[in-house]
Amino acid sequence: MTSPEFTFELRVCQWAEQHWPPSRSATASNGESDGAAPTNTNPERVLIARQLGTKHRRWDTIVIESDRQRLAERARFGSERLNSDLLHVVQNAPSEWVYYRDVLPDPGYPWRYVRDAIHVADDRGIIETRRQGNRIEIRRKWPYPDWVRRIVAIENKPDLDASAADSLSDQLQRDVALSLADEVWVATRTTGATVEPALLERLPIDVGILTVDRATERKSLDVTVAWHPRSLDSGGVGTRILDRPDGGAYDHSAAQFEYADTDWKATKRLEIAERAYERGWRSYVETMRPDCRHFTLCCSAGDSLPWCQAKNRSQTSSECSGSCPSFEPEPPTWRTHGWPIEGGPGNGLKHLLDRQRERQRRY
Repeated sequence: MTSPEFTFELRVCQWAEQHWPPSRSATASNGESDGAAPTNTNPERVLIARQLGTKHRRWDTIVIESDRQRLAERARFGSERLNSDLLHVVQNAPSEWVYYRDVLPDPGYPWRYVRDAIHVADDRGIIETRRQGNRIEIRRKWPYPDWVRRIVAIENKPDLDASAADSLSDQLQRDVALSLADEVWVATRTTGATVEPALLERLPIDVGILTVDRATERKSLDVTVAWHPRSLDSGGVGTRILDRPDGGAYDHSAAQFEYADTDWKATKRLEIAERAYERGWRSYVETMRPDCRHFTLCCSAGDSLPWCQAKNRSQTSSECSGSCPSFEPEPPTWRTHGWPIEGGPGNGLKHLLDRQRERQRRY
């Protein structure tokens, strides 16, 4: 049985964490590719997350490329993400004591929210504060590092038919125009059908294509680079496509668009990276029911993916809920007296995934 799209997405995240970036060794057996050659060098570290993006666009898989030193510097600020308010504080905090309104740029919103962010940052131990009369002075503990080298977006579409290819092509054209990510890829299953190359040709030329062999549930993926992407100008002005004509014979309407300036893009990229740092791709367990007696993890390629023993297959995130007809809560005795696992097996699985996520942040 073919695994659901949710599981396909998790397995792509797993593969990317172990094998990113795709290299010539991942191309077809002749060692050649029709796409442009990759221009990036091997990053020392990657962080993988899923279902992140902007208000108007959410990507299936996000790859944050960094290096060990910068990632270690980022780890000083804790495992929780820094939102836009906290970033405004830690990025501009001085090395010496200064009244906060004399050093922080005007945020464009009331200063009371800045004060709230300062108190939160102080509580989290990422800046220092002191009072001089009625004034709050701040001092940084460490400089906030420029830890994000590149951001790569992957759209997962395991079953790519003609309708899906047309819809996906429109989304990808908008991604390329905005250029919020440095690269955009599509991951899809290989079918072996003669129509497959024609469907892939409908995708924008700037987008890379990963073809995934139909592996069994518990075996590692066999991924081939069918087309290398072109690097996008993530540091330049982007174009946000608001509306476009349908393209019919009688459709003479004009496309509507607006420009996304470089400051907005830089801020949004860092916010996405911070959310990816906090969540990782193993956060799927937060929307599922690991406290069900049938919920377990199957070992696949050195990692763990959700598995339902009642269905004897990998389940989707939406069906793994309290409304599932096979749902059975863990017996209370499983959660008492530290047997067999402190807090019960479901709690143990959460701790396991948390440890795996933390390991990727630090090592």
